Amino acid sequence: MARRRRLGGVTRERFDTPDGDFVDVDWLPGLAHAPLLLVLHGLEGTARSHYVGGLFRLAAARGWRAALLYFRSCSGELNRLRRFYHSGDTGDLDHVVRMVVDREPSVRVGAVGISIGGNVLLKWLGEQGDSAPKALVGAVGISVPFDLAACARLMDQGLQKVLYTGSFMRSFRAKTRAKARAYPGFVDLQAALRARTFAAYDRAVTAPLHGFADEVDYWQRASSGPYLTHIRRPTLLISALDDPFIPAASLPDPRELPPAVWAEYVPVGGHVGFVEGRPWGATSWAERRAVDFLAVTLDGLC
Repeated sequence: MARRRRLGGVTRERFDTPDGDFVDVDWLPGLAHAPLLLVLHGLEGTARSHYVGGLFRLAAARGWRAALLYFRSCSGELNRLRRFYHSGDTGDLDHVVRMVVDREPSVRVGAVGISIGGNVLLKWLGEQGDSAPKALVGAVGISVPFDLAACARLMDQGLQKVLYTGSFMRSFRAKTRAKARAYPGFVDLQAALRARTFAAYDRAVTAPLHGFADEVDYWQRASSGPYLTHIRRPTLLISALDDPFIPAASLPDPRELPPAVWAEYVPVGGHVGFVEGRPWGATSWAERRAVDFLAVTLDGLC
């Protein structure tokens, strides 16, 4: 499946954060005042993640602009502060959206969050409720881990641990070593380097760096599931029942969602897969569905 074609014409902008750090945003430019598709990547994602190119191309085909918000430490340069990013950290998203709206008051923004990017997006929308910026006219969460504890338990056992968790841990350990050179003693480095599961890593690094009591406290407080009932912007949830990262039993009950939120659960799609088309020209049904959903408000069709 050929899905990693390099994007052209992308520029980078750095946003300084109120706490003295920074986040980077990659922009796919377009016509002035065109709608903006904002993408939040998954765990350790980058501009090379297949869904970024897919969503950017779909946005460009509609005449929209597009932007990828990097979480701290994911843009290719380690962030300045002792901390990293985590699955429930909504402050940078709020800061960037409000900065963009301040300089362009008439902008219309549709957001797509992938995996933990979706968790951040949905948690932020729930935290904001009616106070969410009016410029944010719609949102989509694809393959979202609504219950981080359930997902961590699944990822830390069996084939998932062998096939997937190890890759994430190698990336985490490399960043932890680099951060330790800048901030000696910032965490229990040996415990971090020994970590082979999300539970061990979040206990050694994520929780102490970001003010959580332990990994369980982190998972509970960072999960987006409890915030869904407070969302007041049109929002679509897309998940596959065969997702190897997310237990089907942890998906929100569509009957308990607020009027602004719709859920579409499909039998097959994996984690951020949803592949359709021929192998040499494969596309993603979820990306297409997300853009079609957002077009209703971004293109003023309602």
